[in-house]
Formats: sequence, structure tokens, C-alpha cells
Amino acid sequence: MKLIYAIAVILAVGAVGYAFWPTTEPIVQSGPTSSSGDTALAEVILPDTFSDNARIGRLAYEAKCASCHGINAVGQDGVAPPLVHKIYEPSHHGDESFQRAAALGVQGHHWPFGNMPPVDGITRGDAAMIIAYIRELQRANGIN
Repeated sequence: MKLIYAIAVILAVGAVGYAFWPTTEPIVQSGPTSSSGDTALAEVILPDTFSDNARIGRLAYEAKCASCHGINAVGQDGVAPPLVHKIYEPSHHGDESFQRAAALGVQGHHWPFGNMPPVDGITRGDAAMIIAYIRELQRANGIN
């Protein structure tokens, strides 16, 4: 009887997880990205699929980064730059630069948006997953 109960619980948890699994999104994200009327600064083509780490990173990005950098890292006019941009290619801004920006903030130097403050409540592990998401978006858009 305990075995049947355990299997039922596992199936129920699996069904709930499946119900909340992210669905696919449109291939291109551009145009207005917030209710305040700000517009995207980049057109971003989404990859057909994301790795497991990038899917986790996408959730963290949406919770901690999208309010400034826009959905799918398109940037927001007057708010923050797009992260899917050749300025942020790995050879110019390596993964550690993203880690440091999240942990310590960063002085504005490429764009006229001002300084970026540190991101509260983000761990190095969270940032690593967010970086995986951003890098996969970049590769899908020809930024290597």
C-alpha cells in the first residue's frame, strides 16, 4: 500500500511540474517591452530550444533582470542596454564581468544609461544560470 501511495505522489508532483513547465515563445521579441511605453533597443531571435541551465537562467533573468534589460534581453530605451549586443560578446565581456556586475554593480561606460546598481539576492550560481541564458540568446543572434 505504501508503494502505491508513493507512486501516486510522484505522479501528482510530475503532473503539477508539467502543468507549470514553460511554453514556447514567439521567435522574435521586439517593440514595446513594458507598460510604461519604453521600447526595445534590439530585435532578438530566440533559439529553438534552451539548455536546462539556460531555462533555469531565464526564470532568474525574468525575476531579477528583465525589469531593466527587457524581456529576452532586448534592452529598454532610456532604462538599460540590450544584452544581446556585440558589445557583450564573450571576448569583450566575459562571464566574470556579468558576475561582477550582478554582485558589485558597474559604472556606466558603453551606454548613456548611467550606473548599474548591484542586484540584491542573486548568488554566483544564479548569475551563472542567467549567463547561460544570455549566451544562448547571443549565439542564436550571431554573437559568439
